[in-house]
This record gives sequence, C-alpha cells and structure tokens, in this order.
Amino acid sequence: MKLNDAIFGLVLLALGAAVLFGVQGFPKIPGQPVGPALFPGLIAMGLCVCGAMLVWSGLRERPREAWVAWDDWVRSPRHVLALGILLGAIVFYIVAANWLGFLPTAMLILVAMLLVLRVPPGRAVLIAVIATFVIHFAFYKLLRVPLPWGLLTPYAW
Repeated sequence: MKLNDAIFGLVLLALGAAVLFGVQGFPKIPGQPVGPALFPGLIAMGLCVCGAMLVWSGLRERPREAWVAWDDWVRSPRHVLALGILLGAIVFYIVAANWLGFLPTAMLILVAMLLVLRVPPGRAVLIAVIATFVIHFAFYKLLRVPLPWGLLTPYAW
C-alpha cells in the first residue's frame, strides 16, 4: 500500500505539535539557560519541519497520484489473513498478557503467526517454544524488563 506523502506529513506534524505542547509543562532549572524541554523540543521542531516538507511534497504530487494506492497483496486472502492475525495478536497480547502471562501468550501468538505463514504445525510449535524462552530470557533476565507471569506466578523464577 502506498500512501501519499501528505498523509505521513500530517502525522509527523501532529506528533511534533503534541510533543511541543507536552514539553511546555517540563520544569525549568533555576539559573540554567536550558532545561529538560530543550532536546525533546528540538526533536519536535524537526518533526514539524519534516512533516511540513512531506505535506508540501504530497500536495504537489497529488494531481499525479492517488491518496492511497493498494498493492496486489490486498487481493490475496492469505495475506489479508496474515495481517488480521498480526493485528489480532497485538490486541490479544494487550488484553491477555497480564492475566495469562508472557510465556503462554507469546507462544500462542507465535504459533498462530507461524501457521499463517504455512510453517508445518510441529515445527511451528517447536519454534514458538524456543523463541518464546529466548525472548523471555533476553528481556527478563538480561534487560531486567518485568514481563507478566499471569497464571504462572507460582512458578516464576
């Protein structure tokens, strides 16, 4: 899918404006010419400038191209299903991870995603189990990210 540059430009402008609005409430440091709002404010101004340039570019190109141009994959039921599984997996993780826990939730999501990619079921389960434990180890033990245990809280290590 191809979106006109003006659409992304408007998103960047909105994001930059939101950050600029948000940093106004950052506290000032007495006796300092700069405060904690300086760096995020500069980044936000850069986003606004880039967004304005994209809007300008997109509006100039508008007569020659559509706002949205769909790719061939949109007509493929398998690819649309894969997109639906991906978006559903994100919603499922948000809803179920705290109650079910990271390990079962991630395994279910990975199995579903691998199956839609036509990985054989046995191999999909094996890859999902190994990948889930590797990801859990990397985030929970190495990076110290507090992943939810959910139903497995009595067995947390």
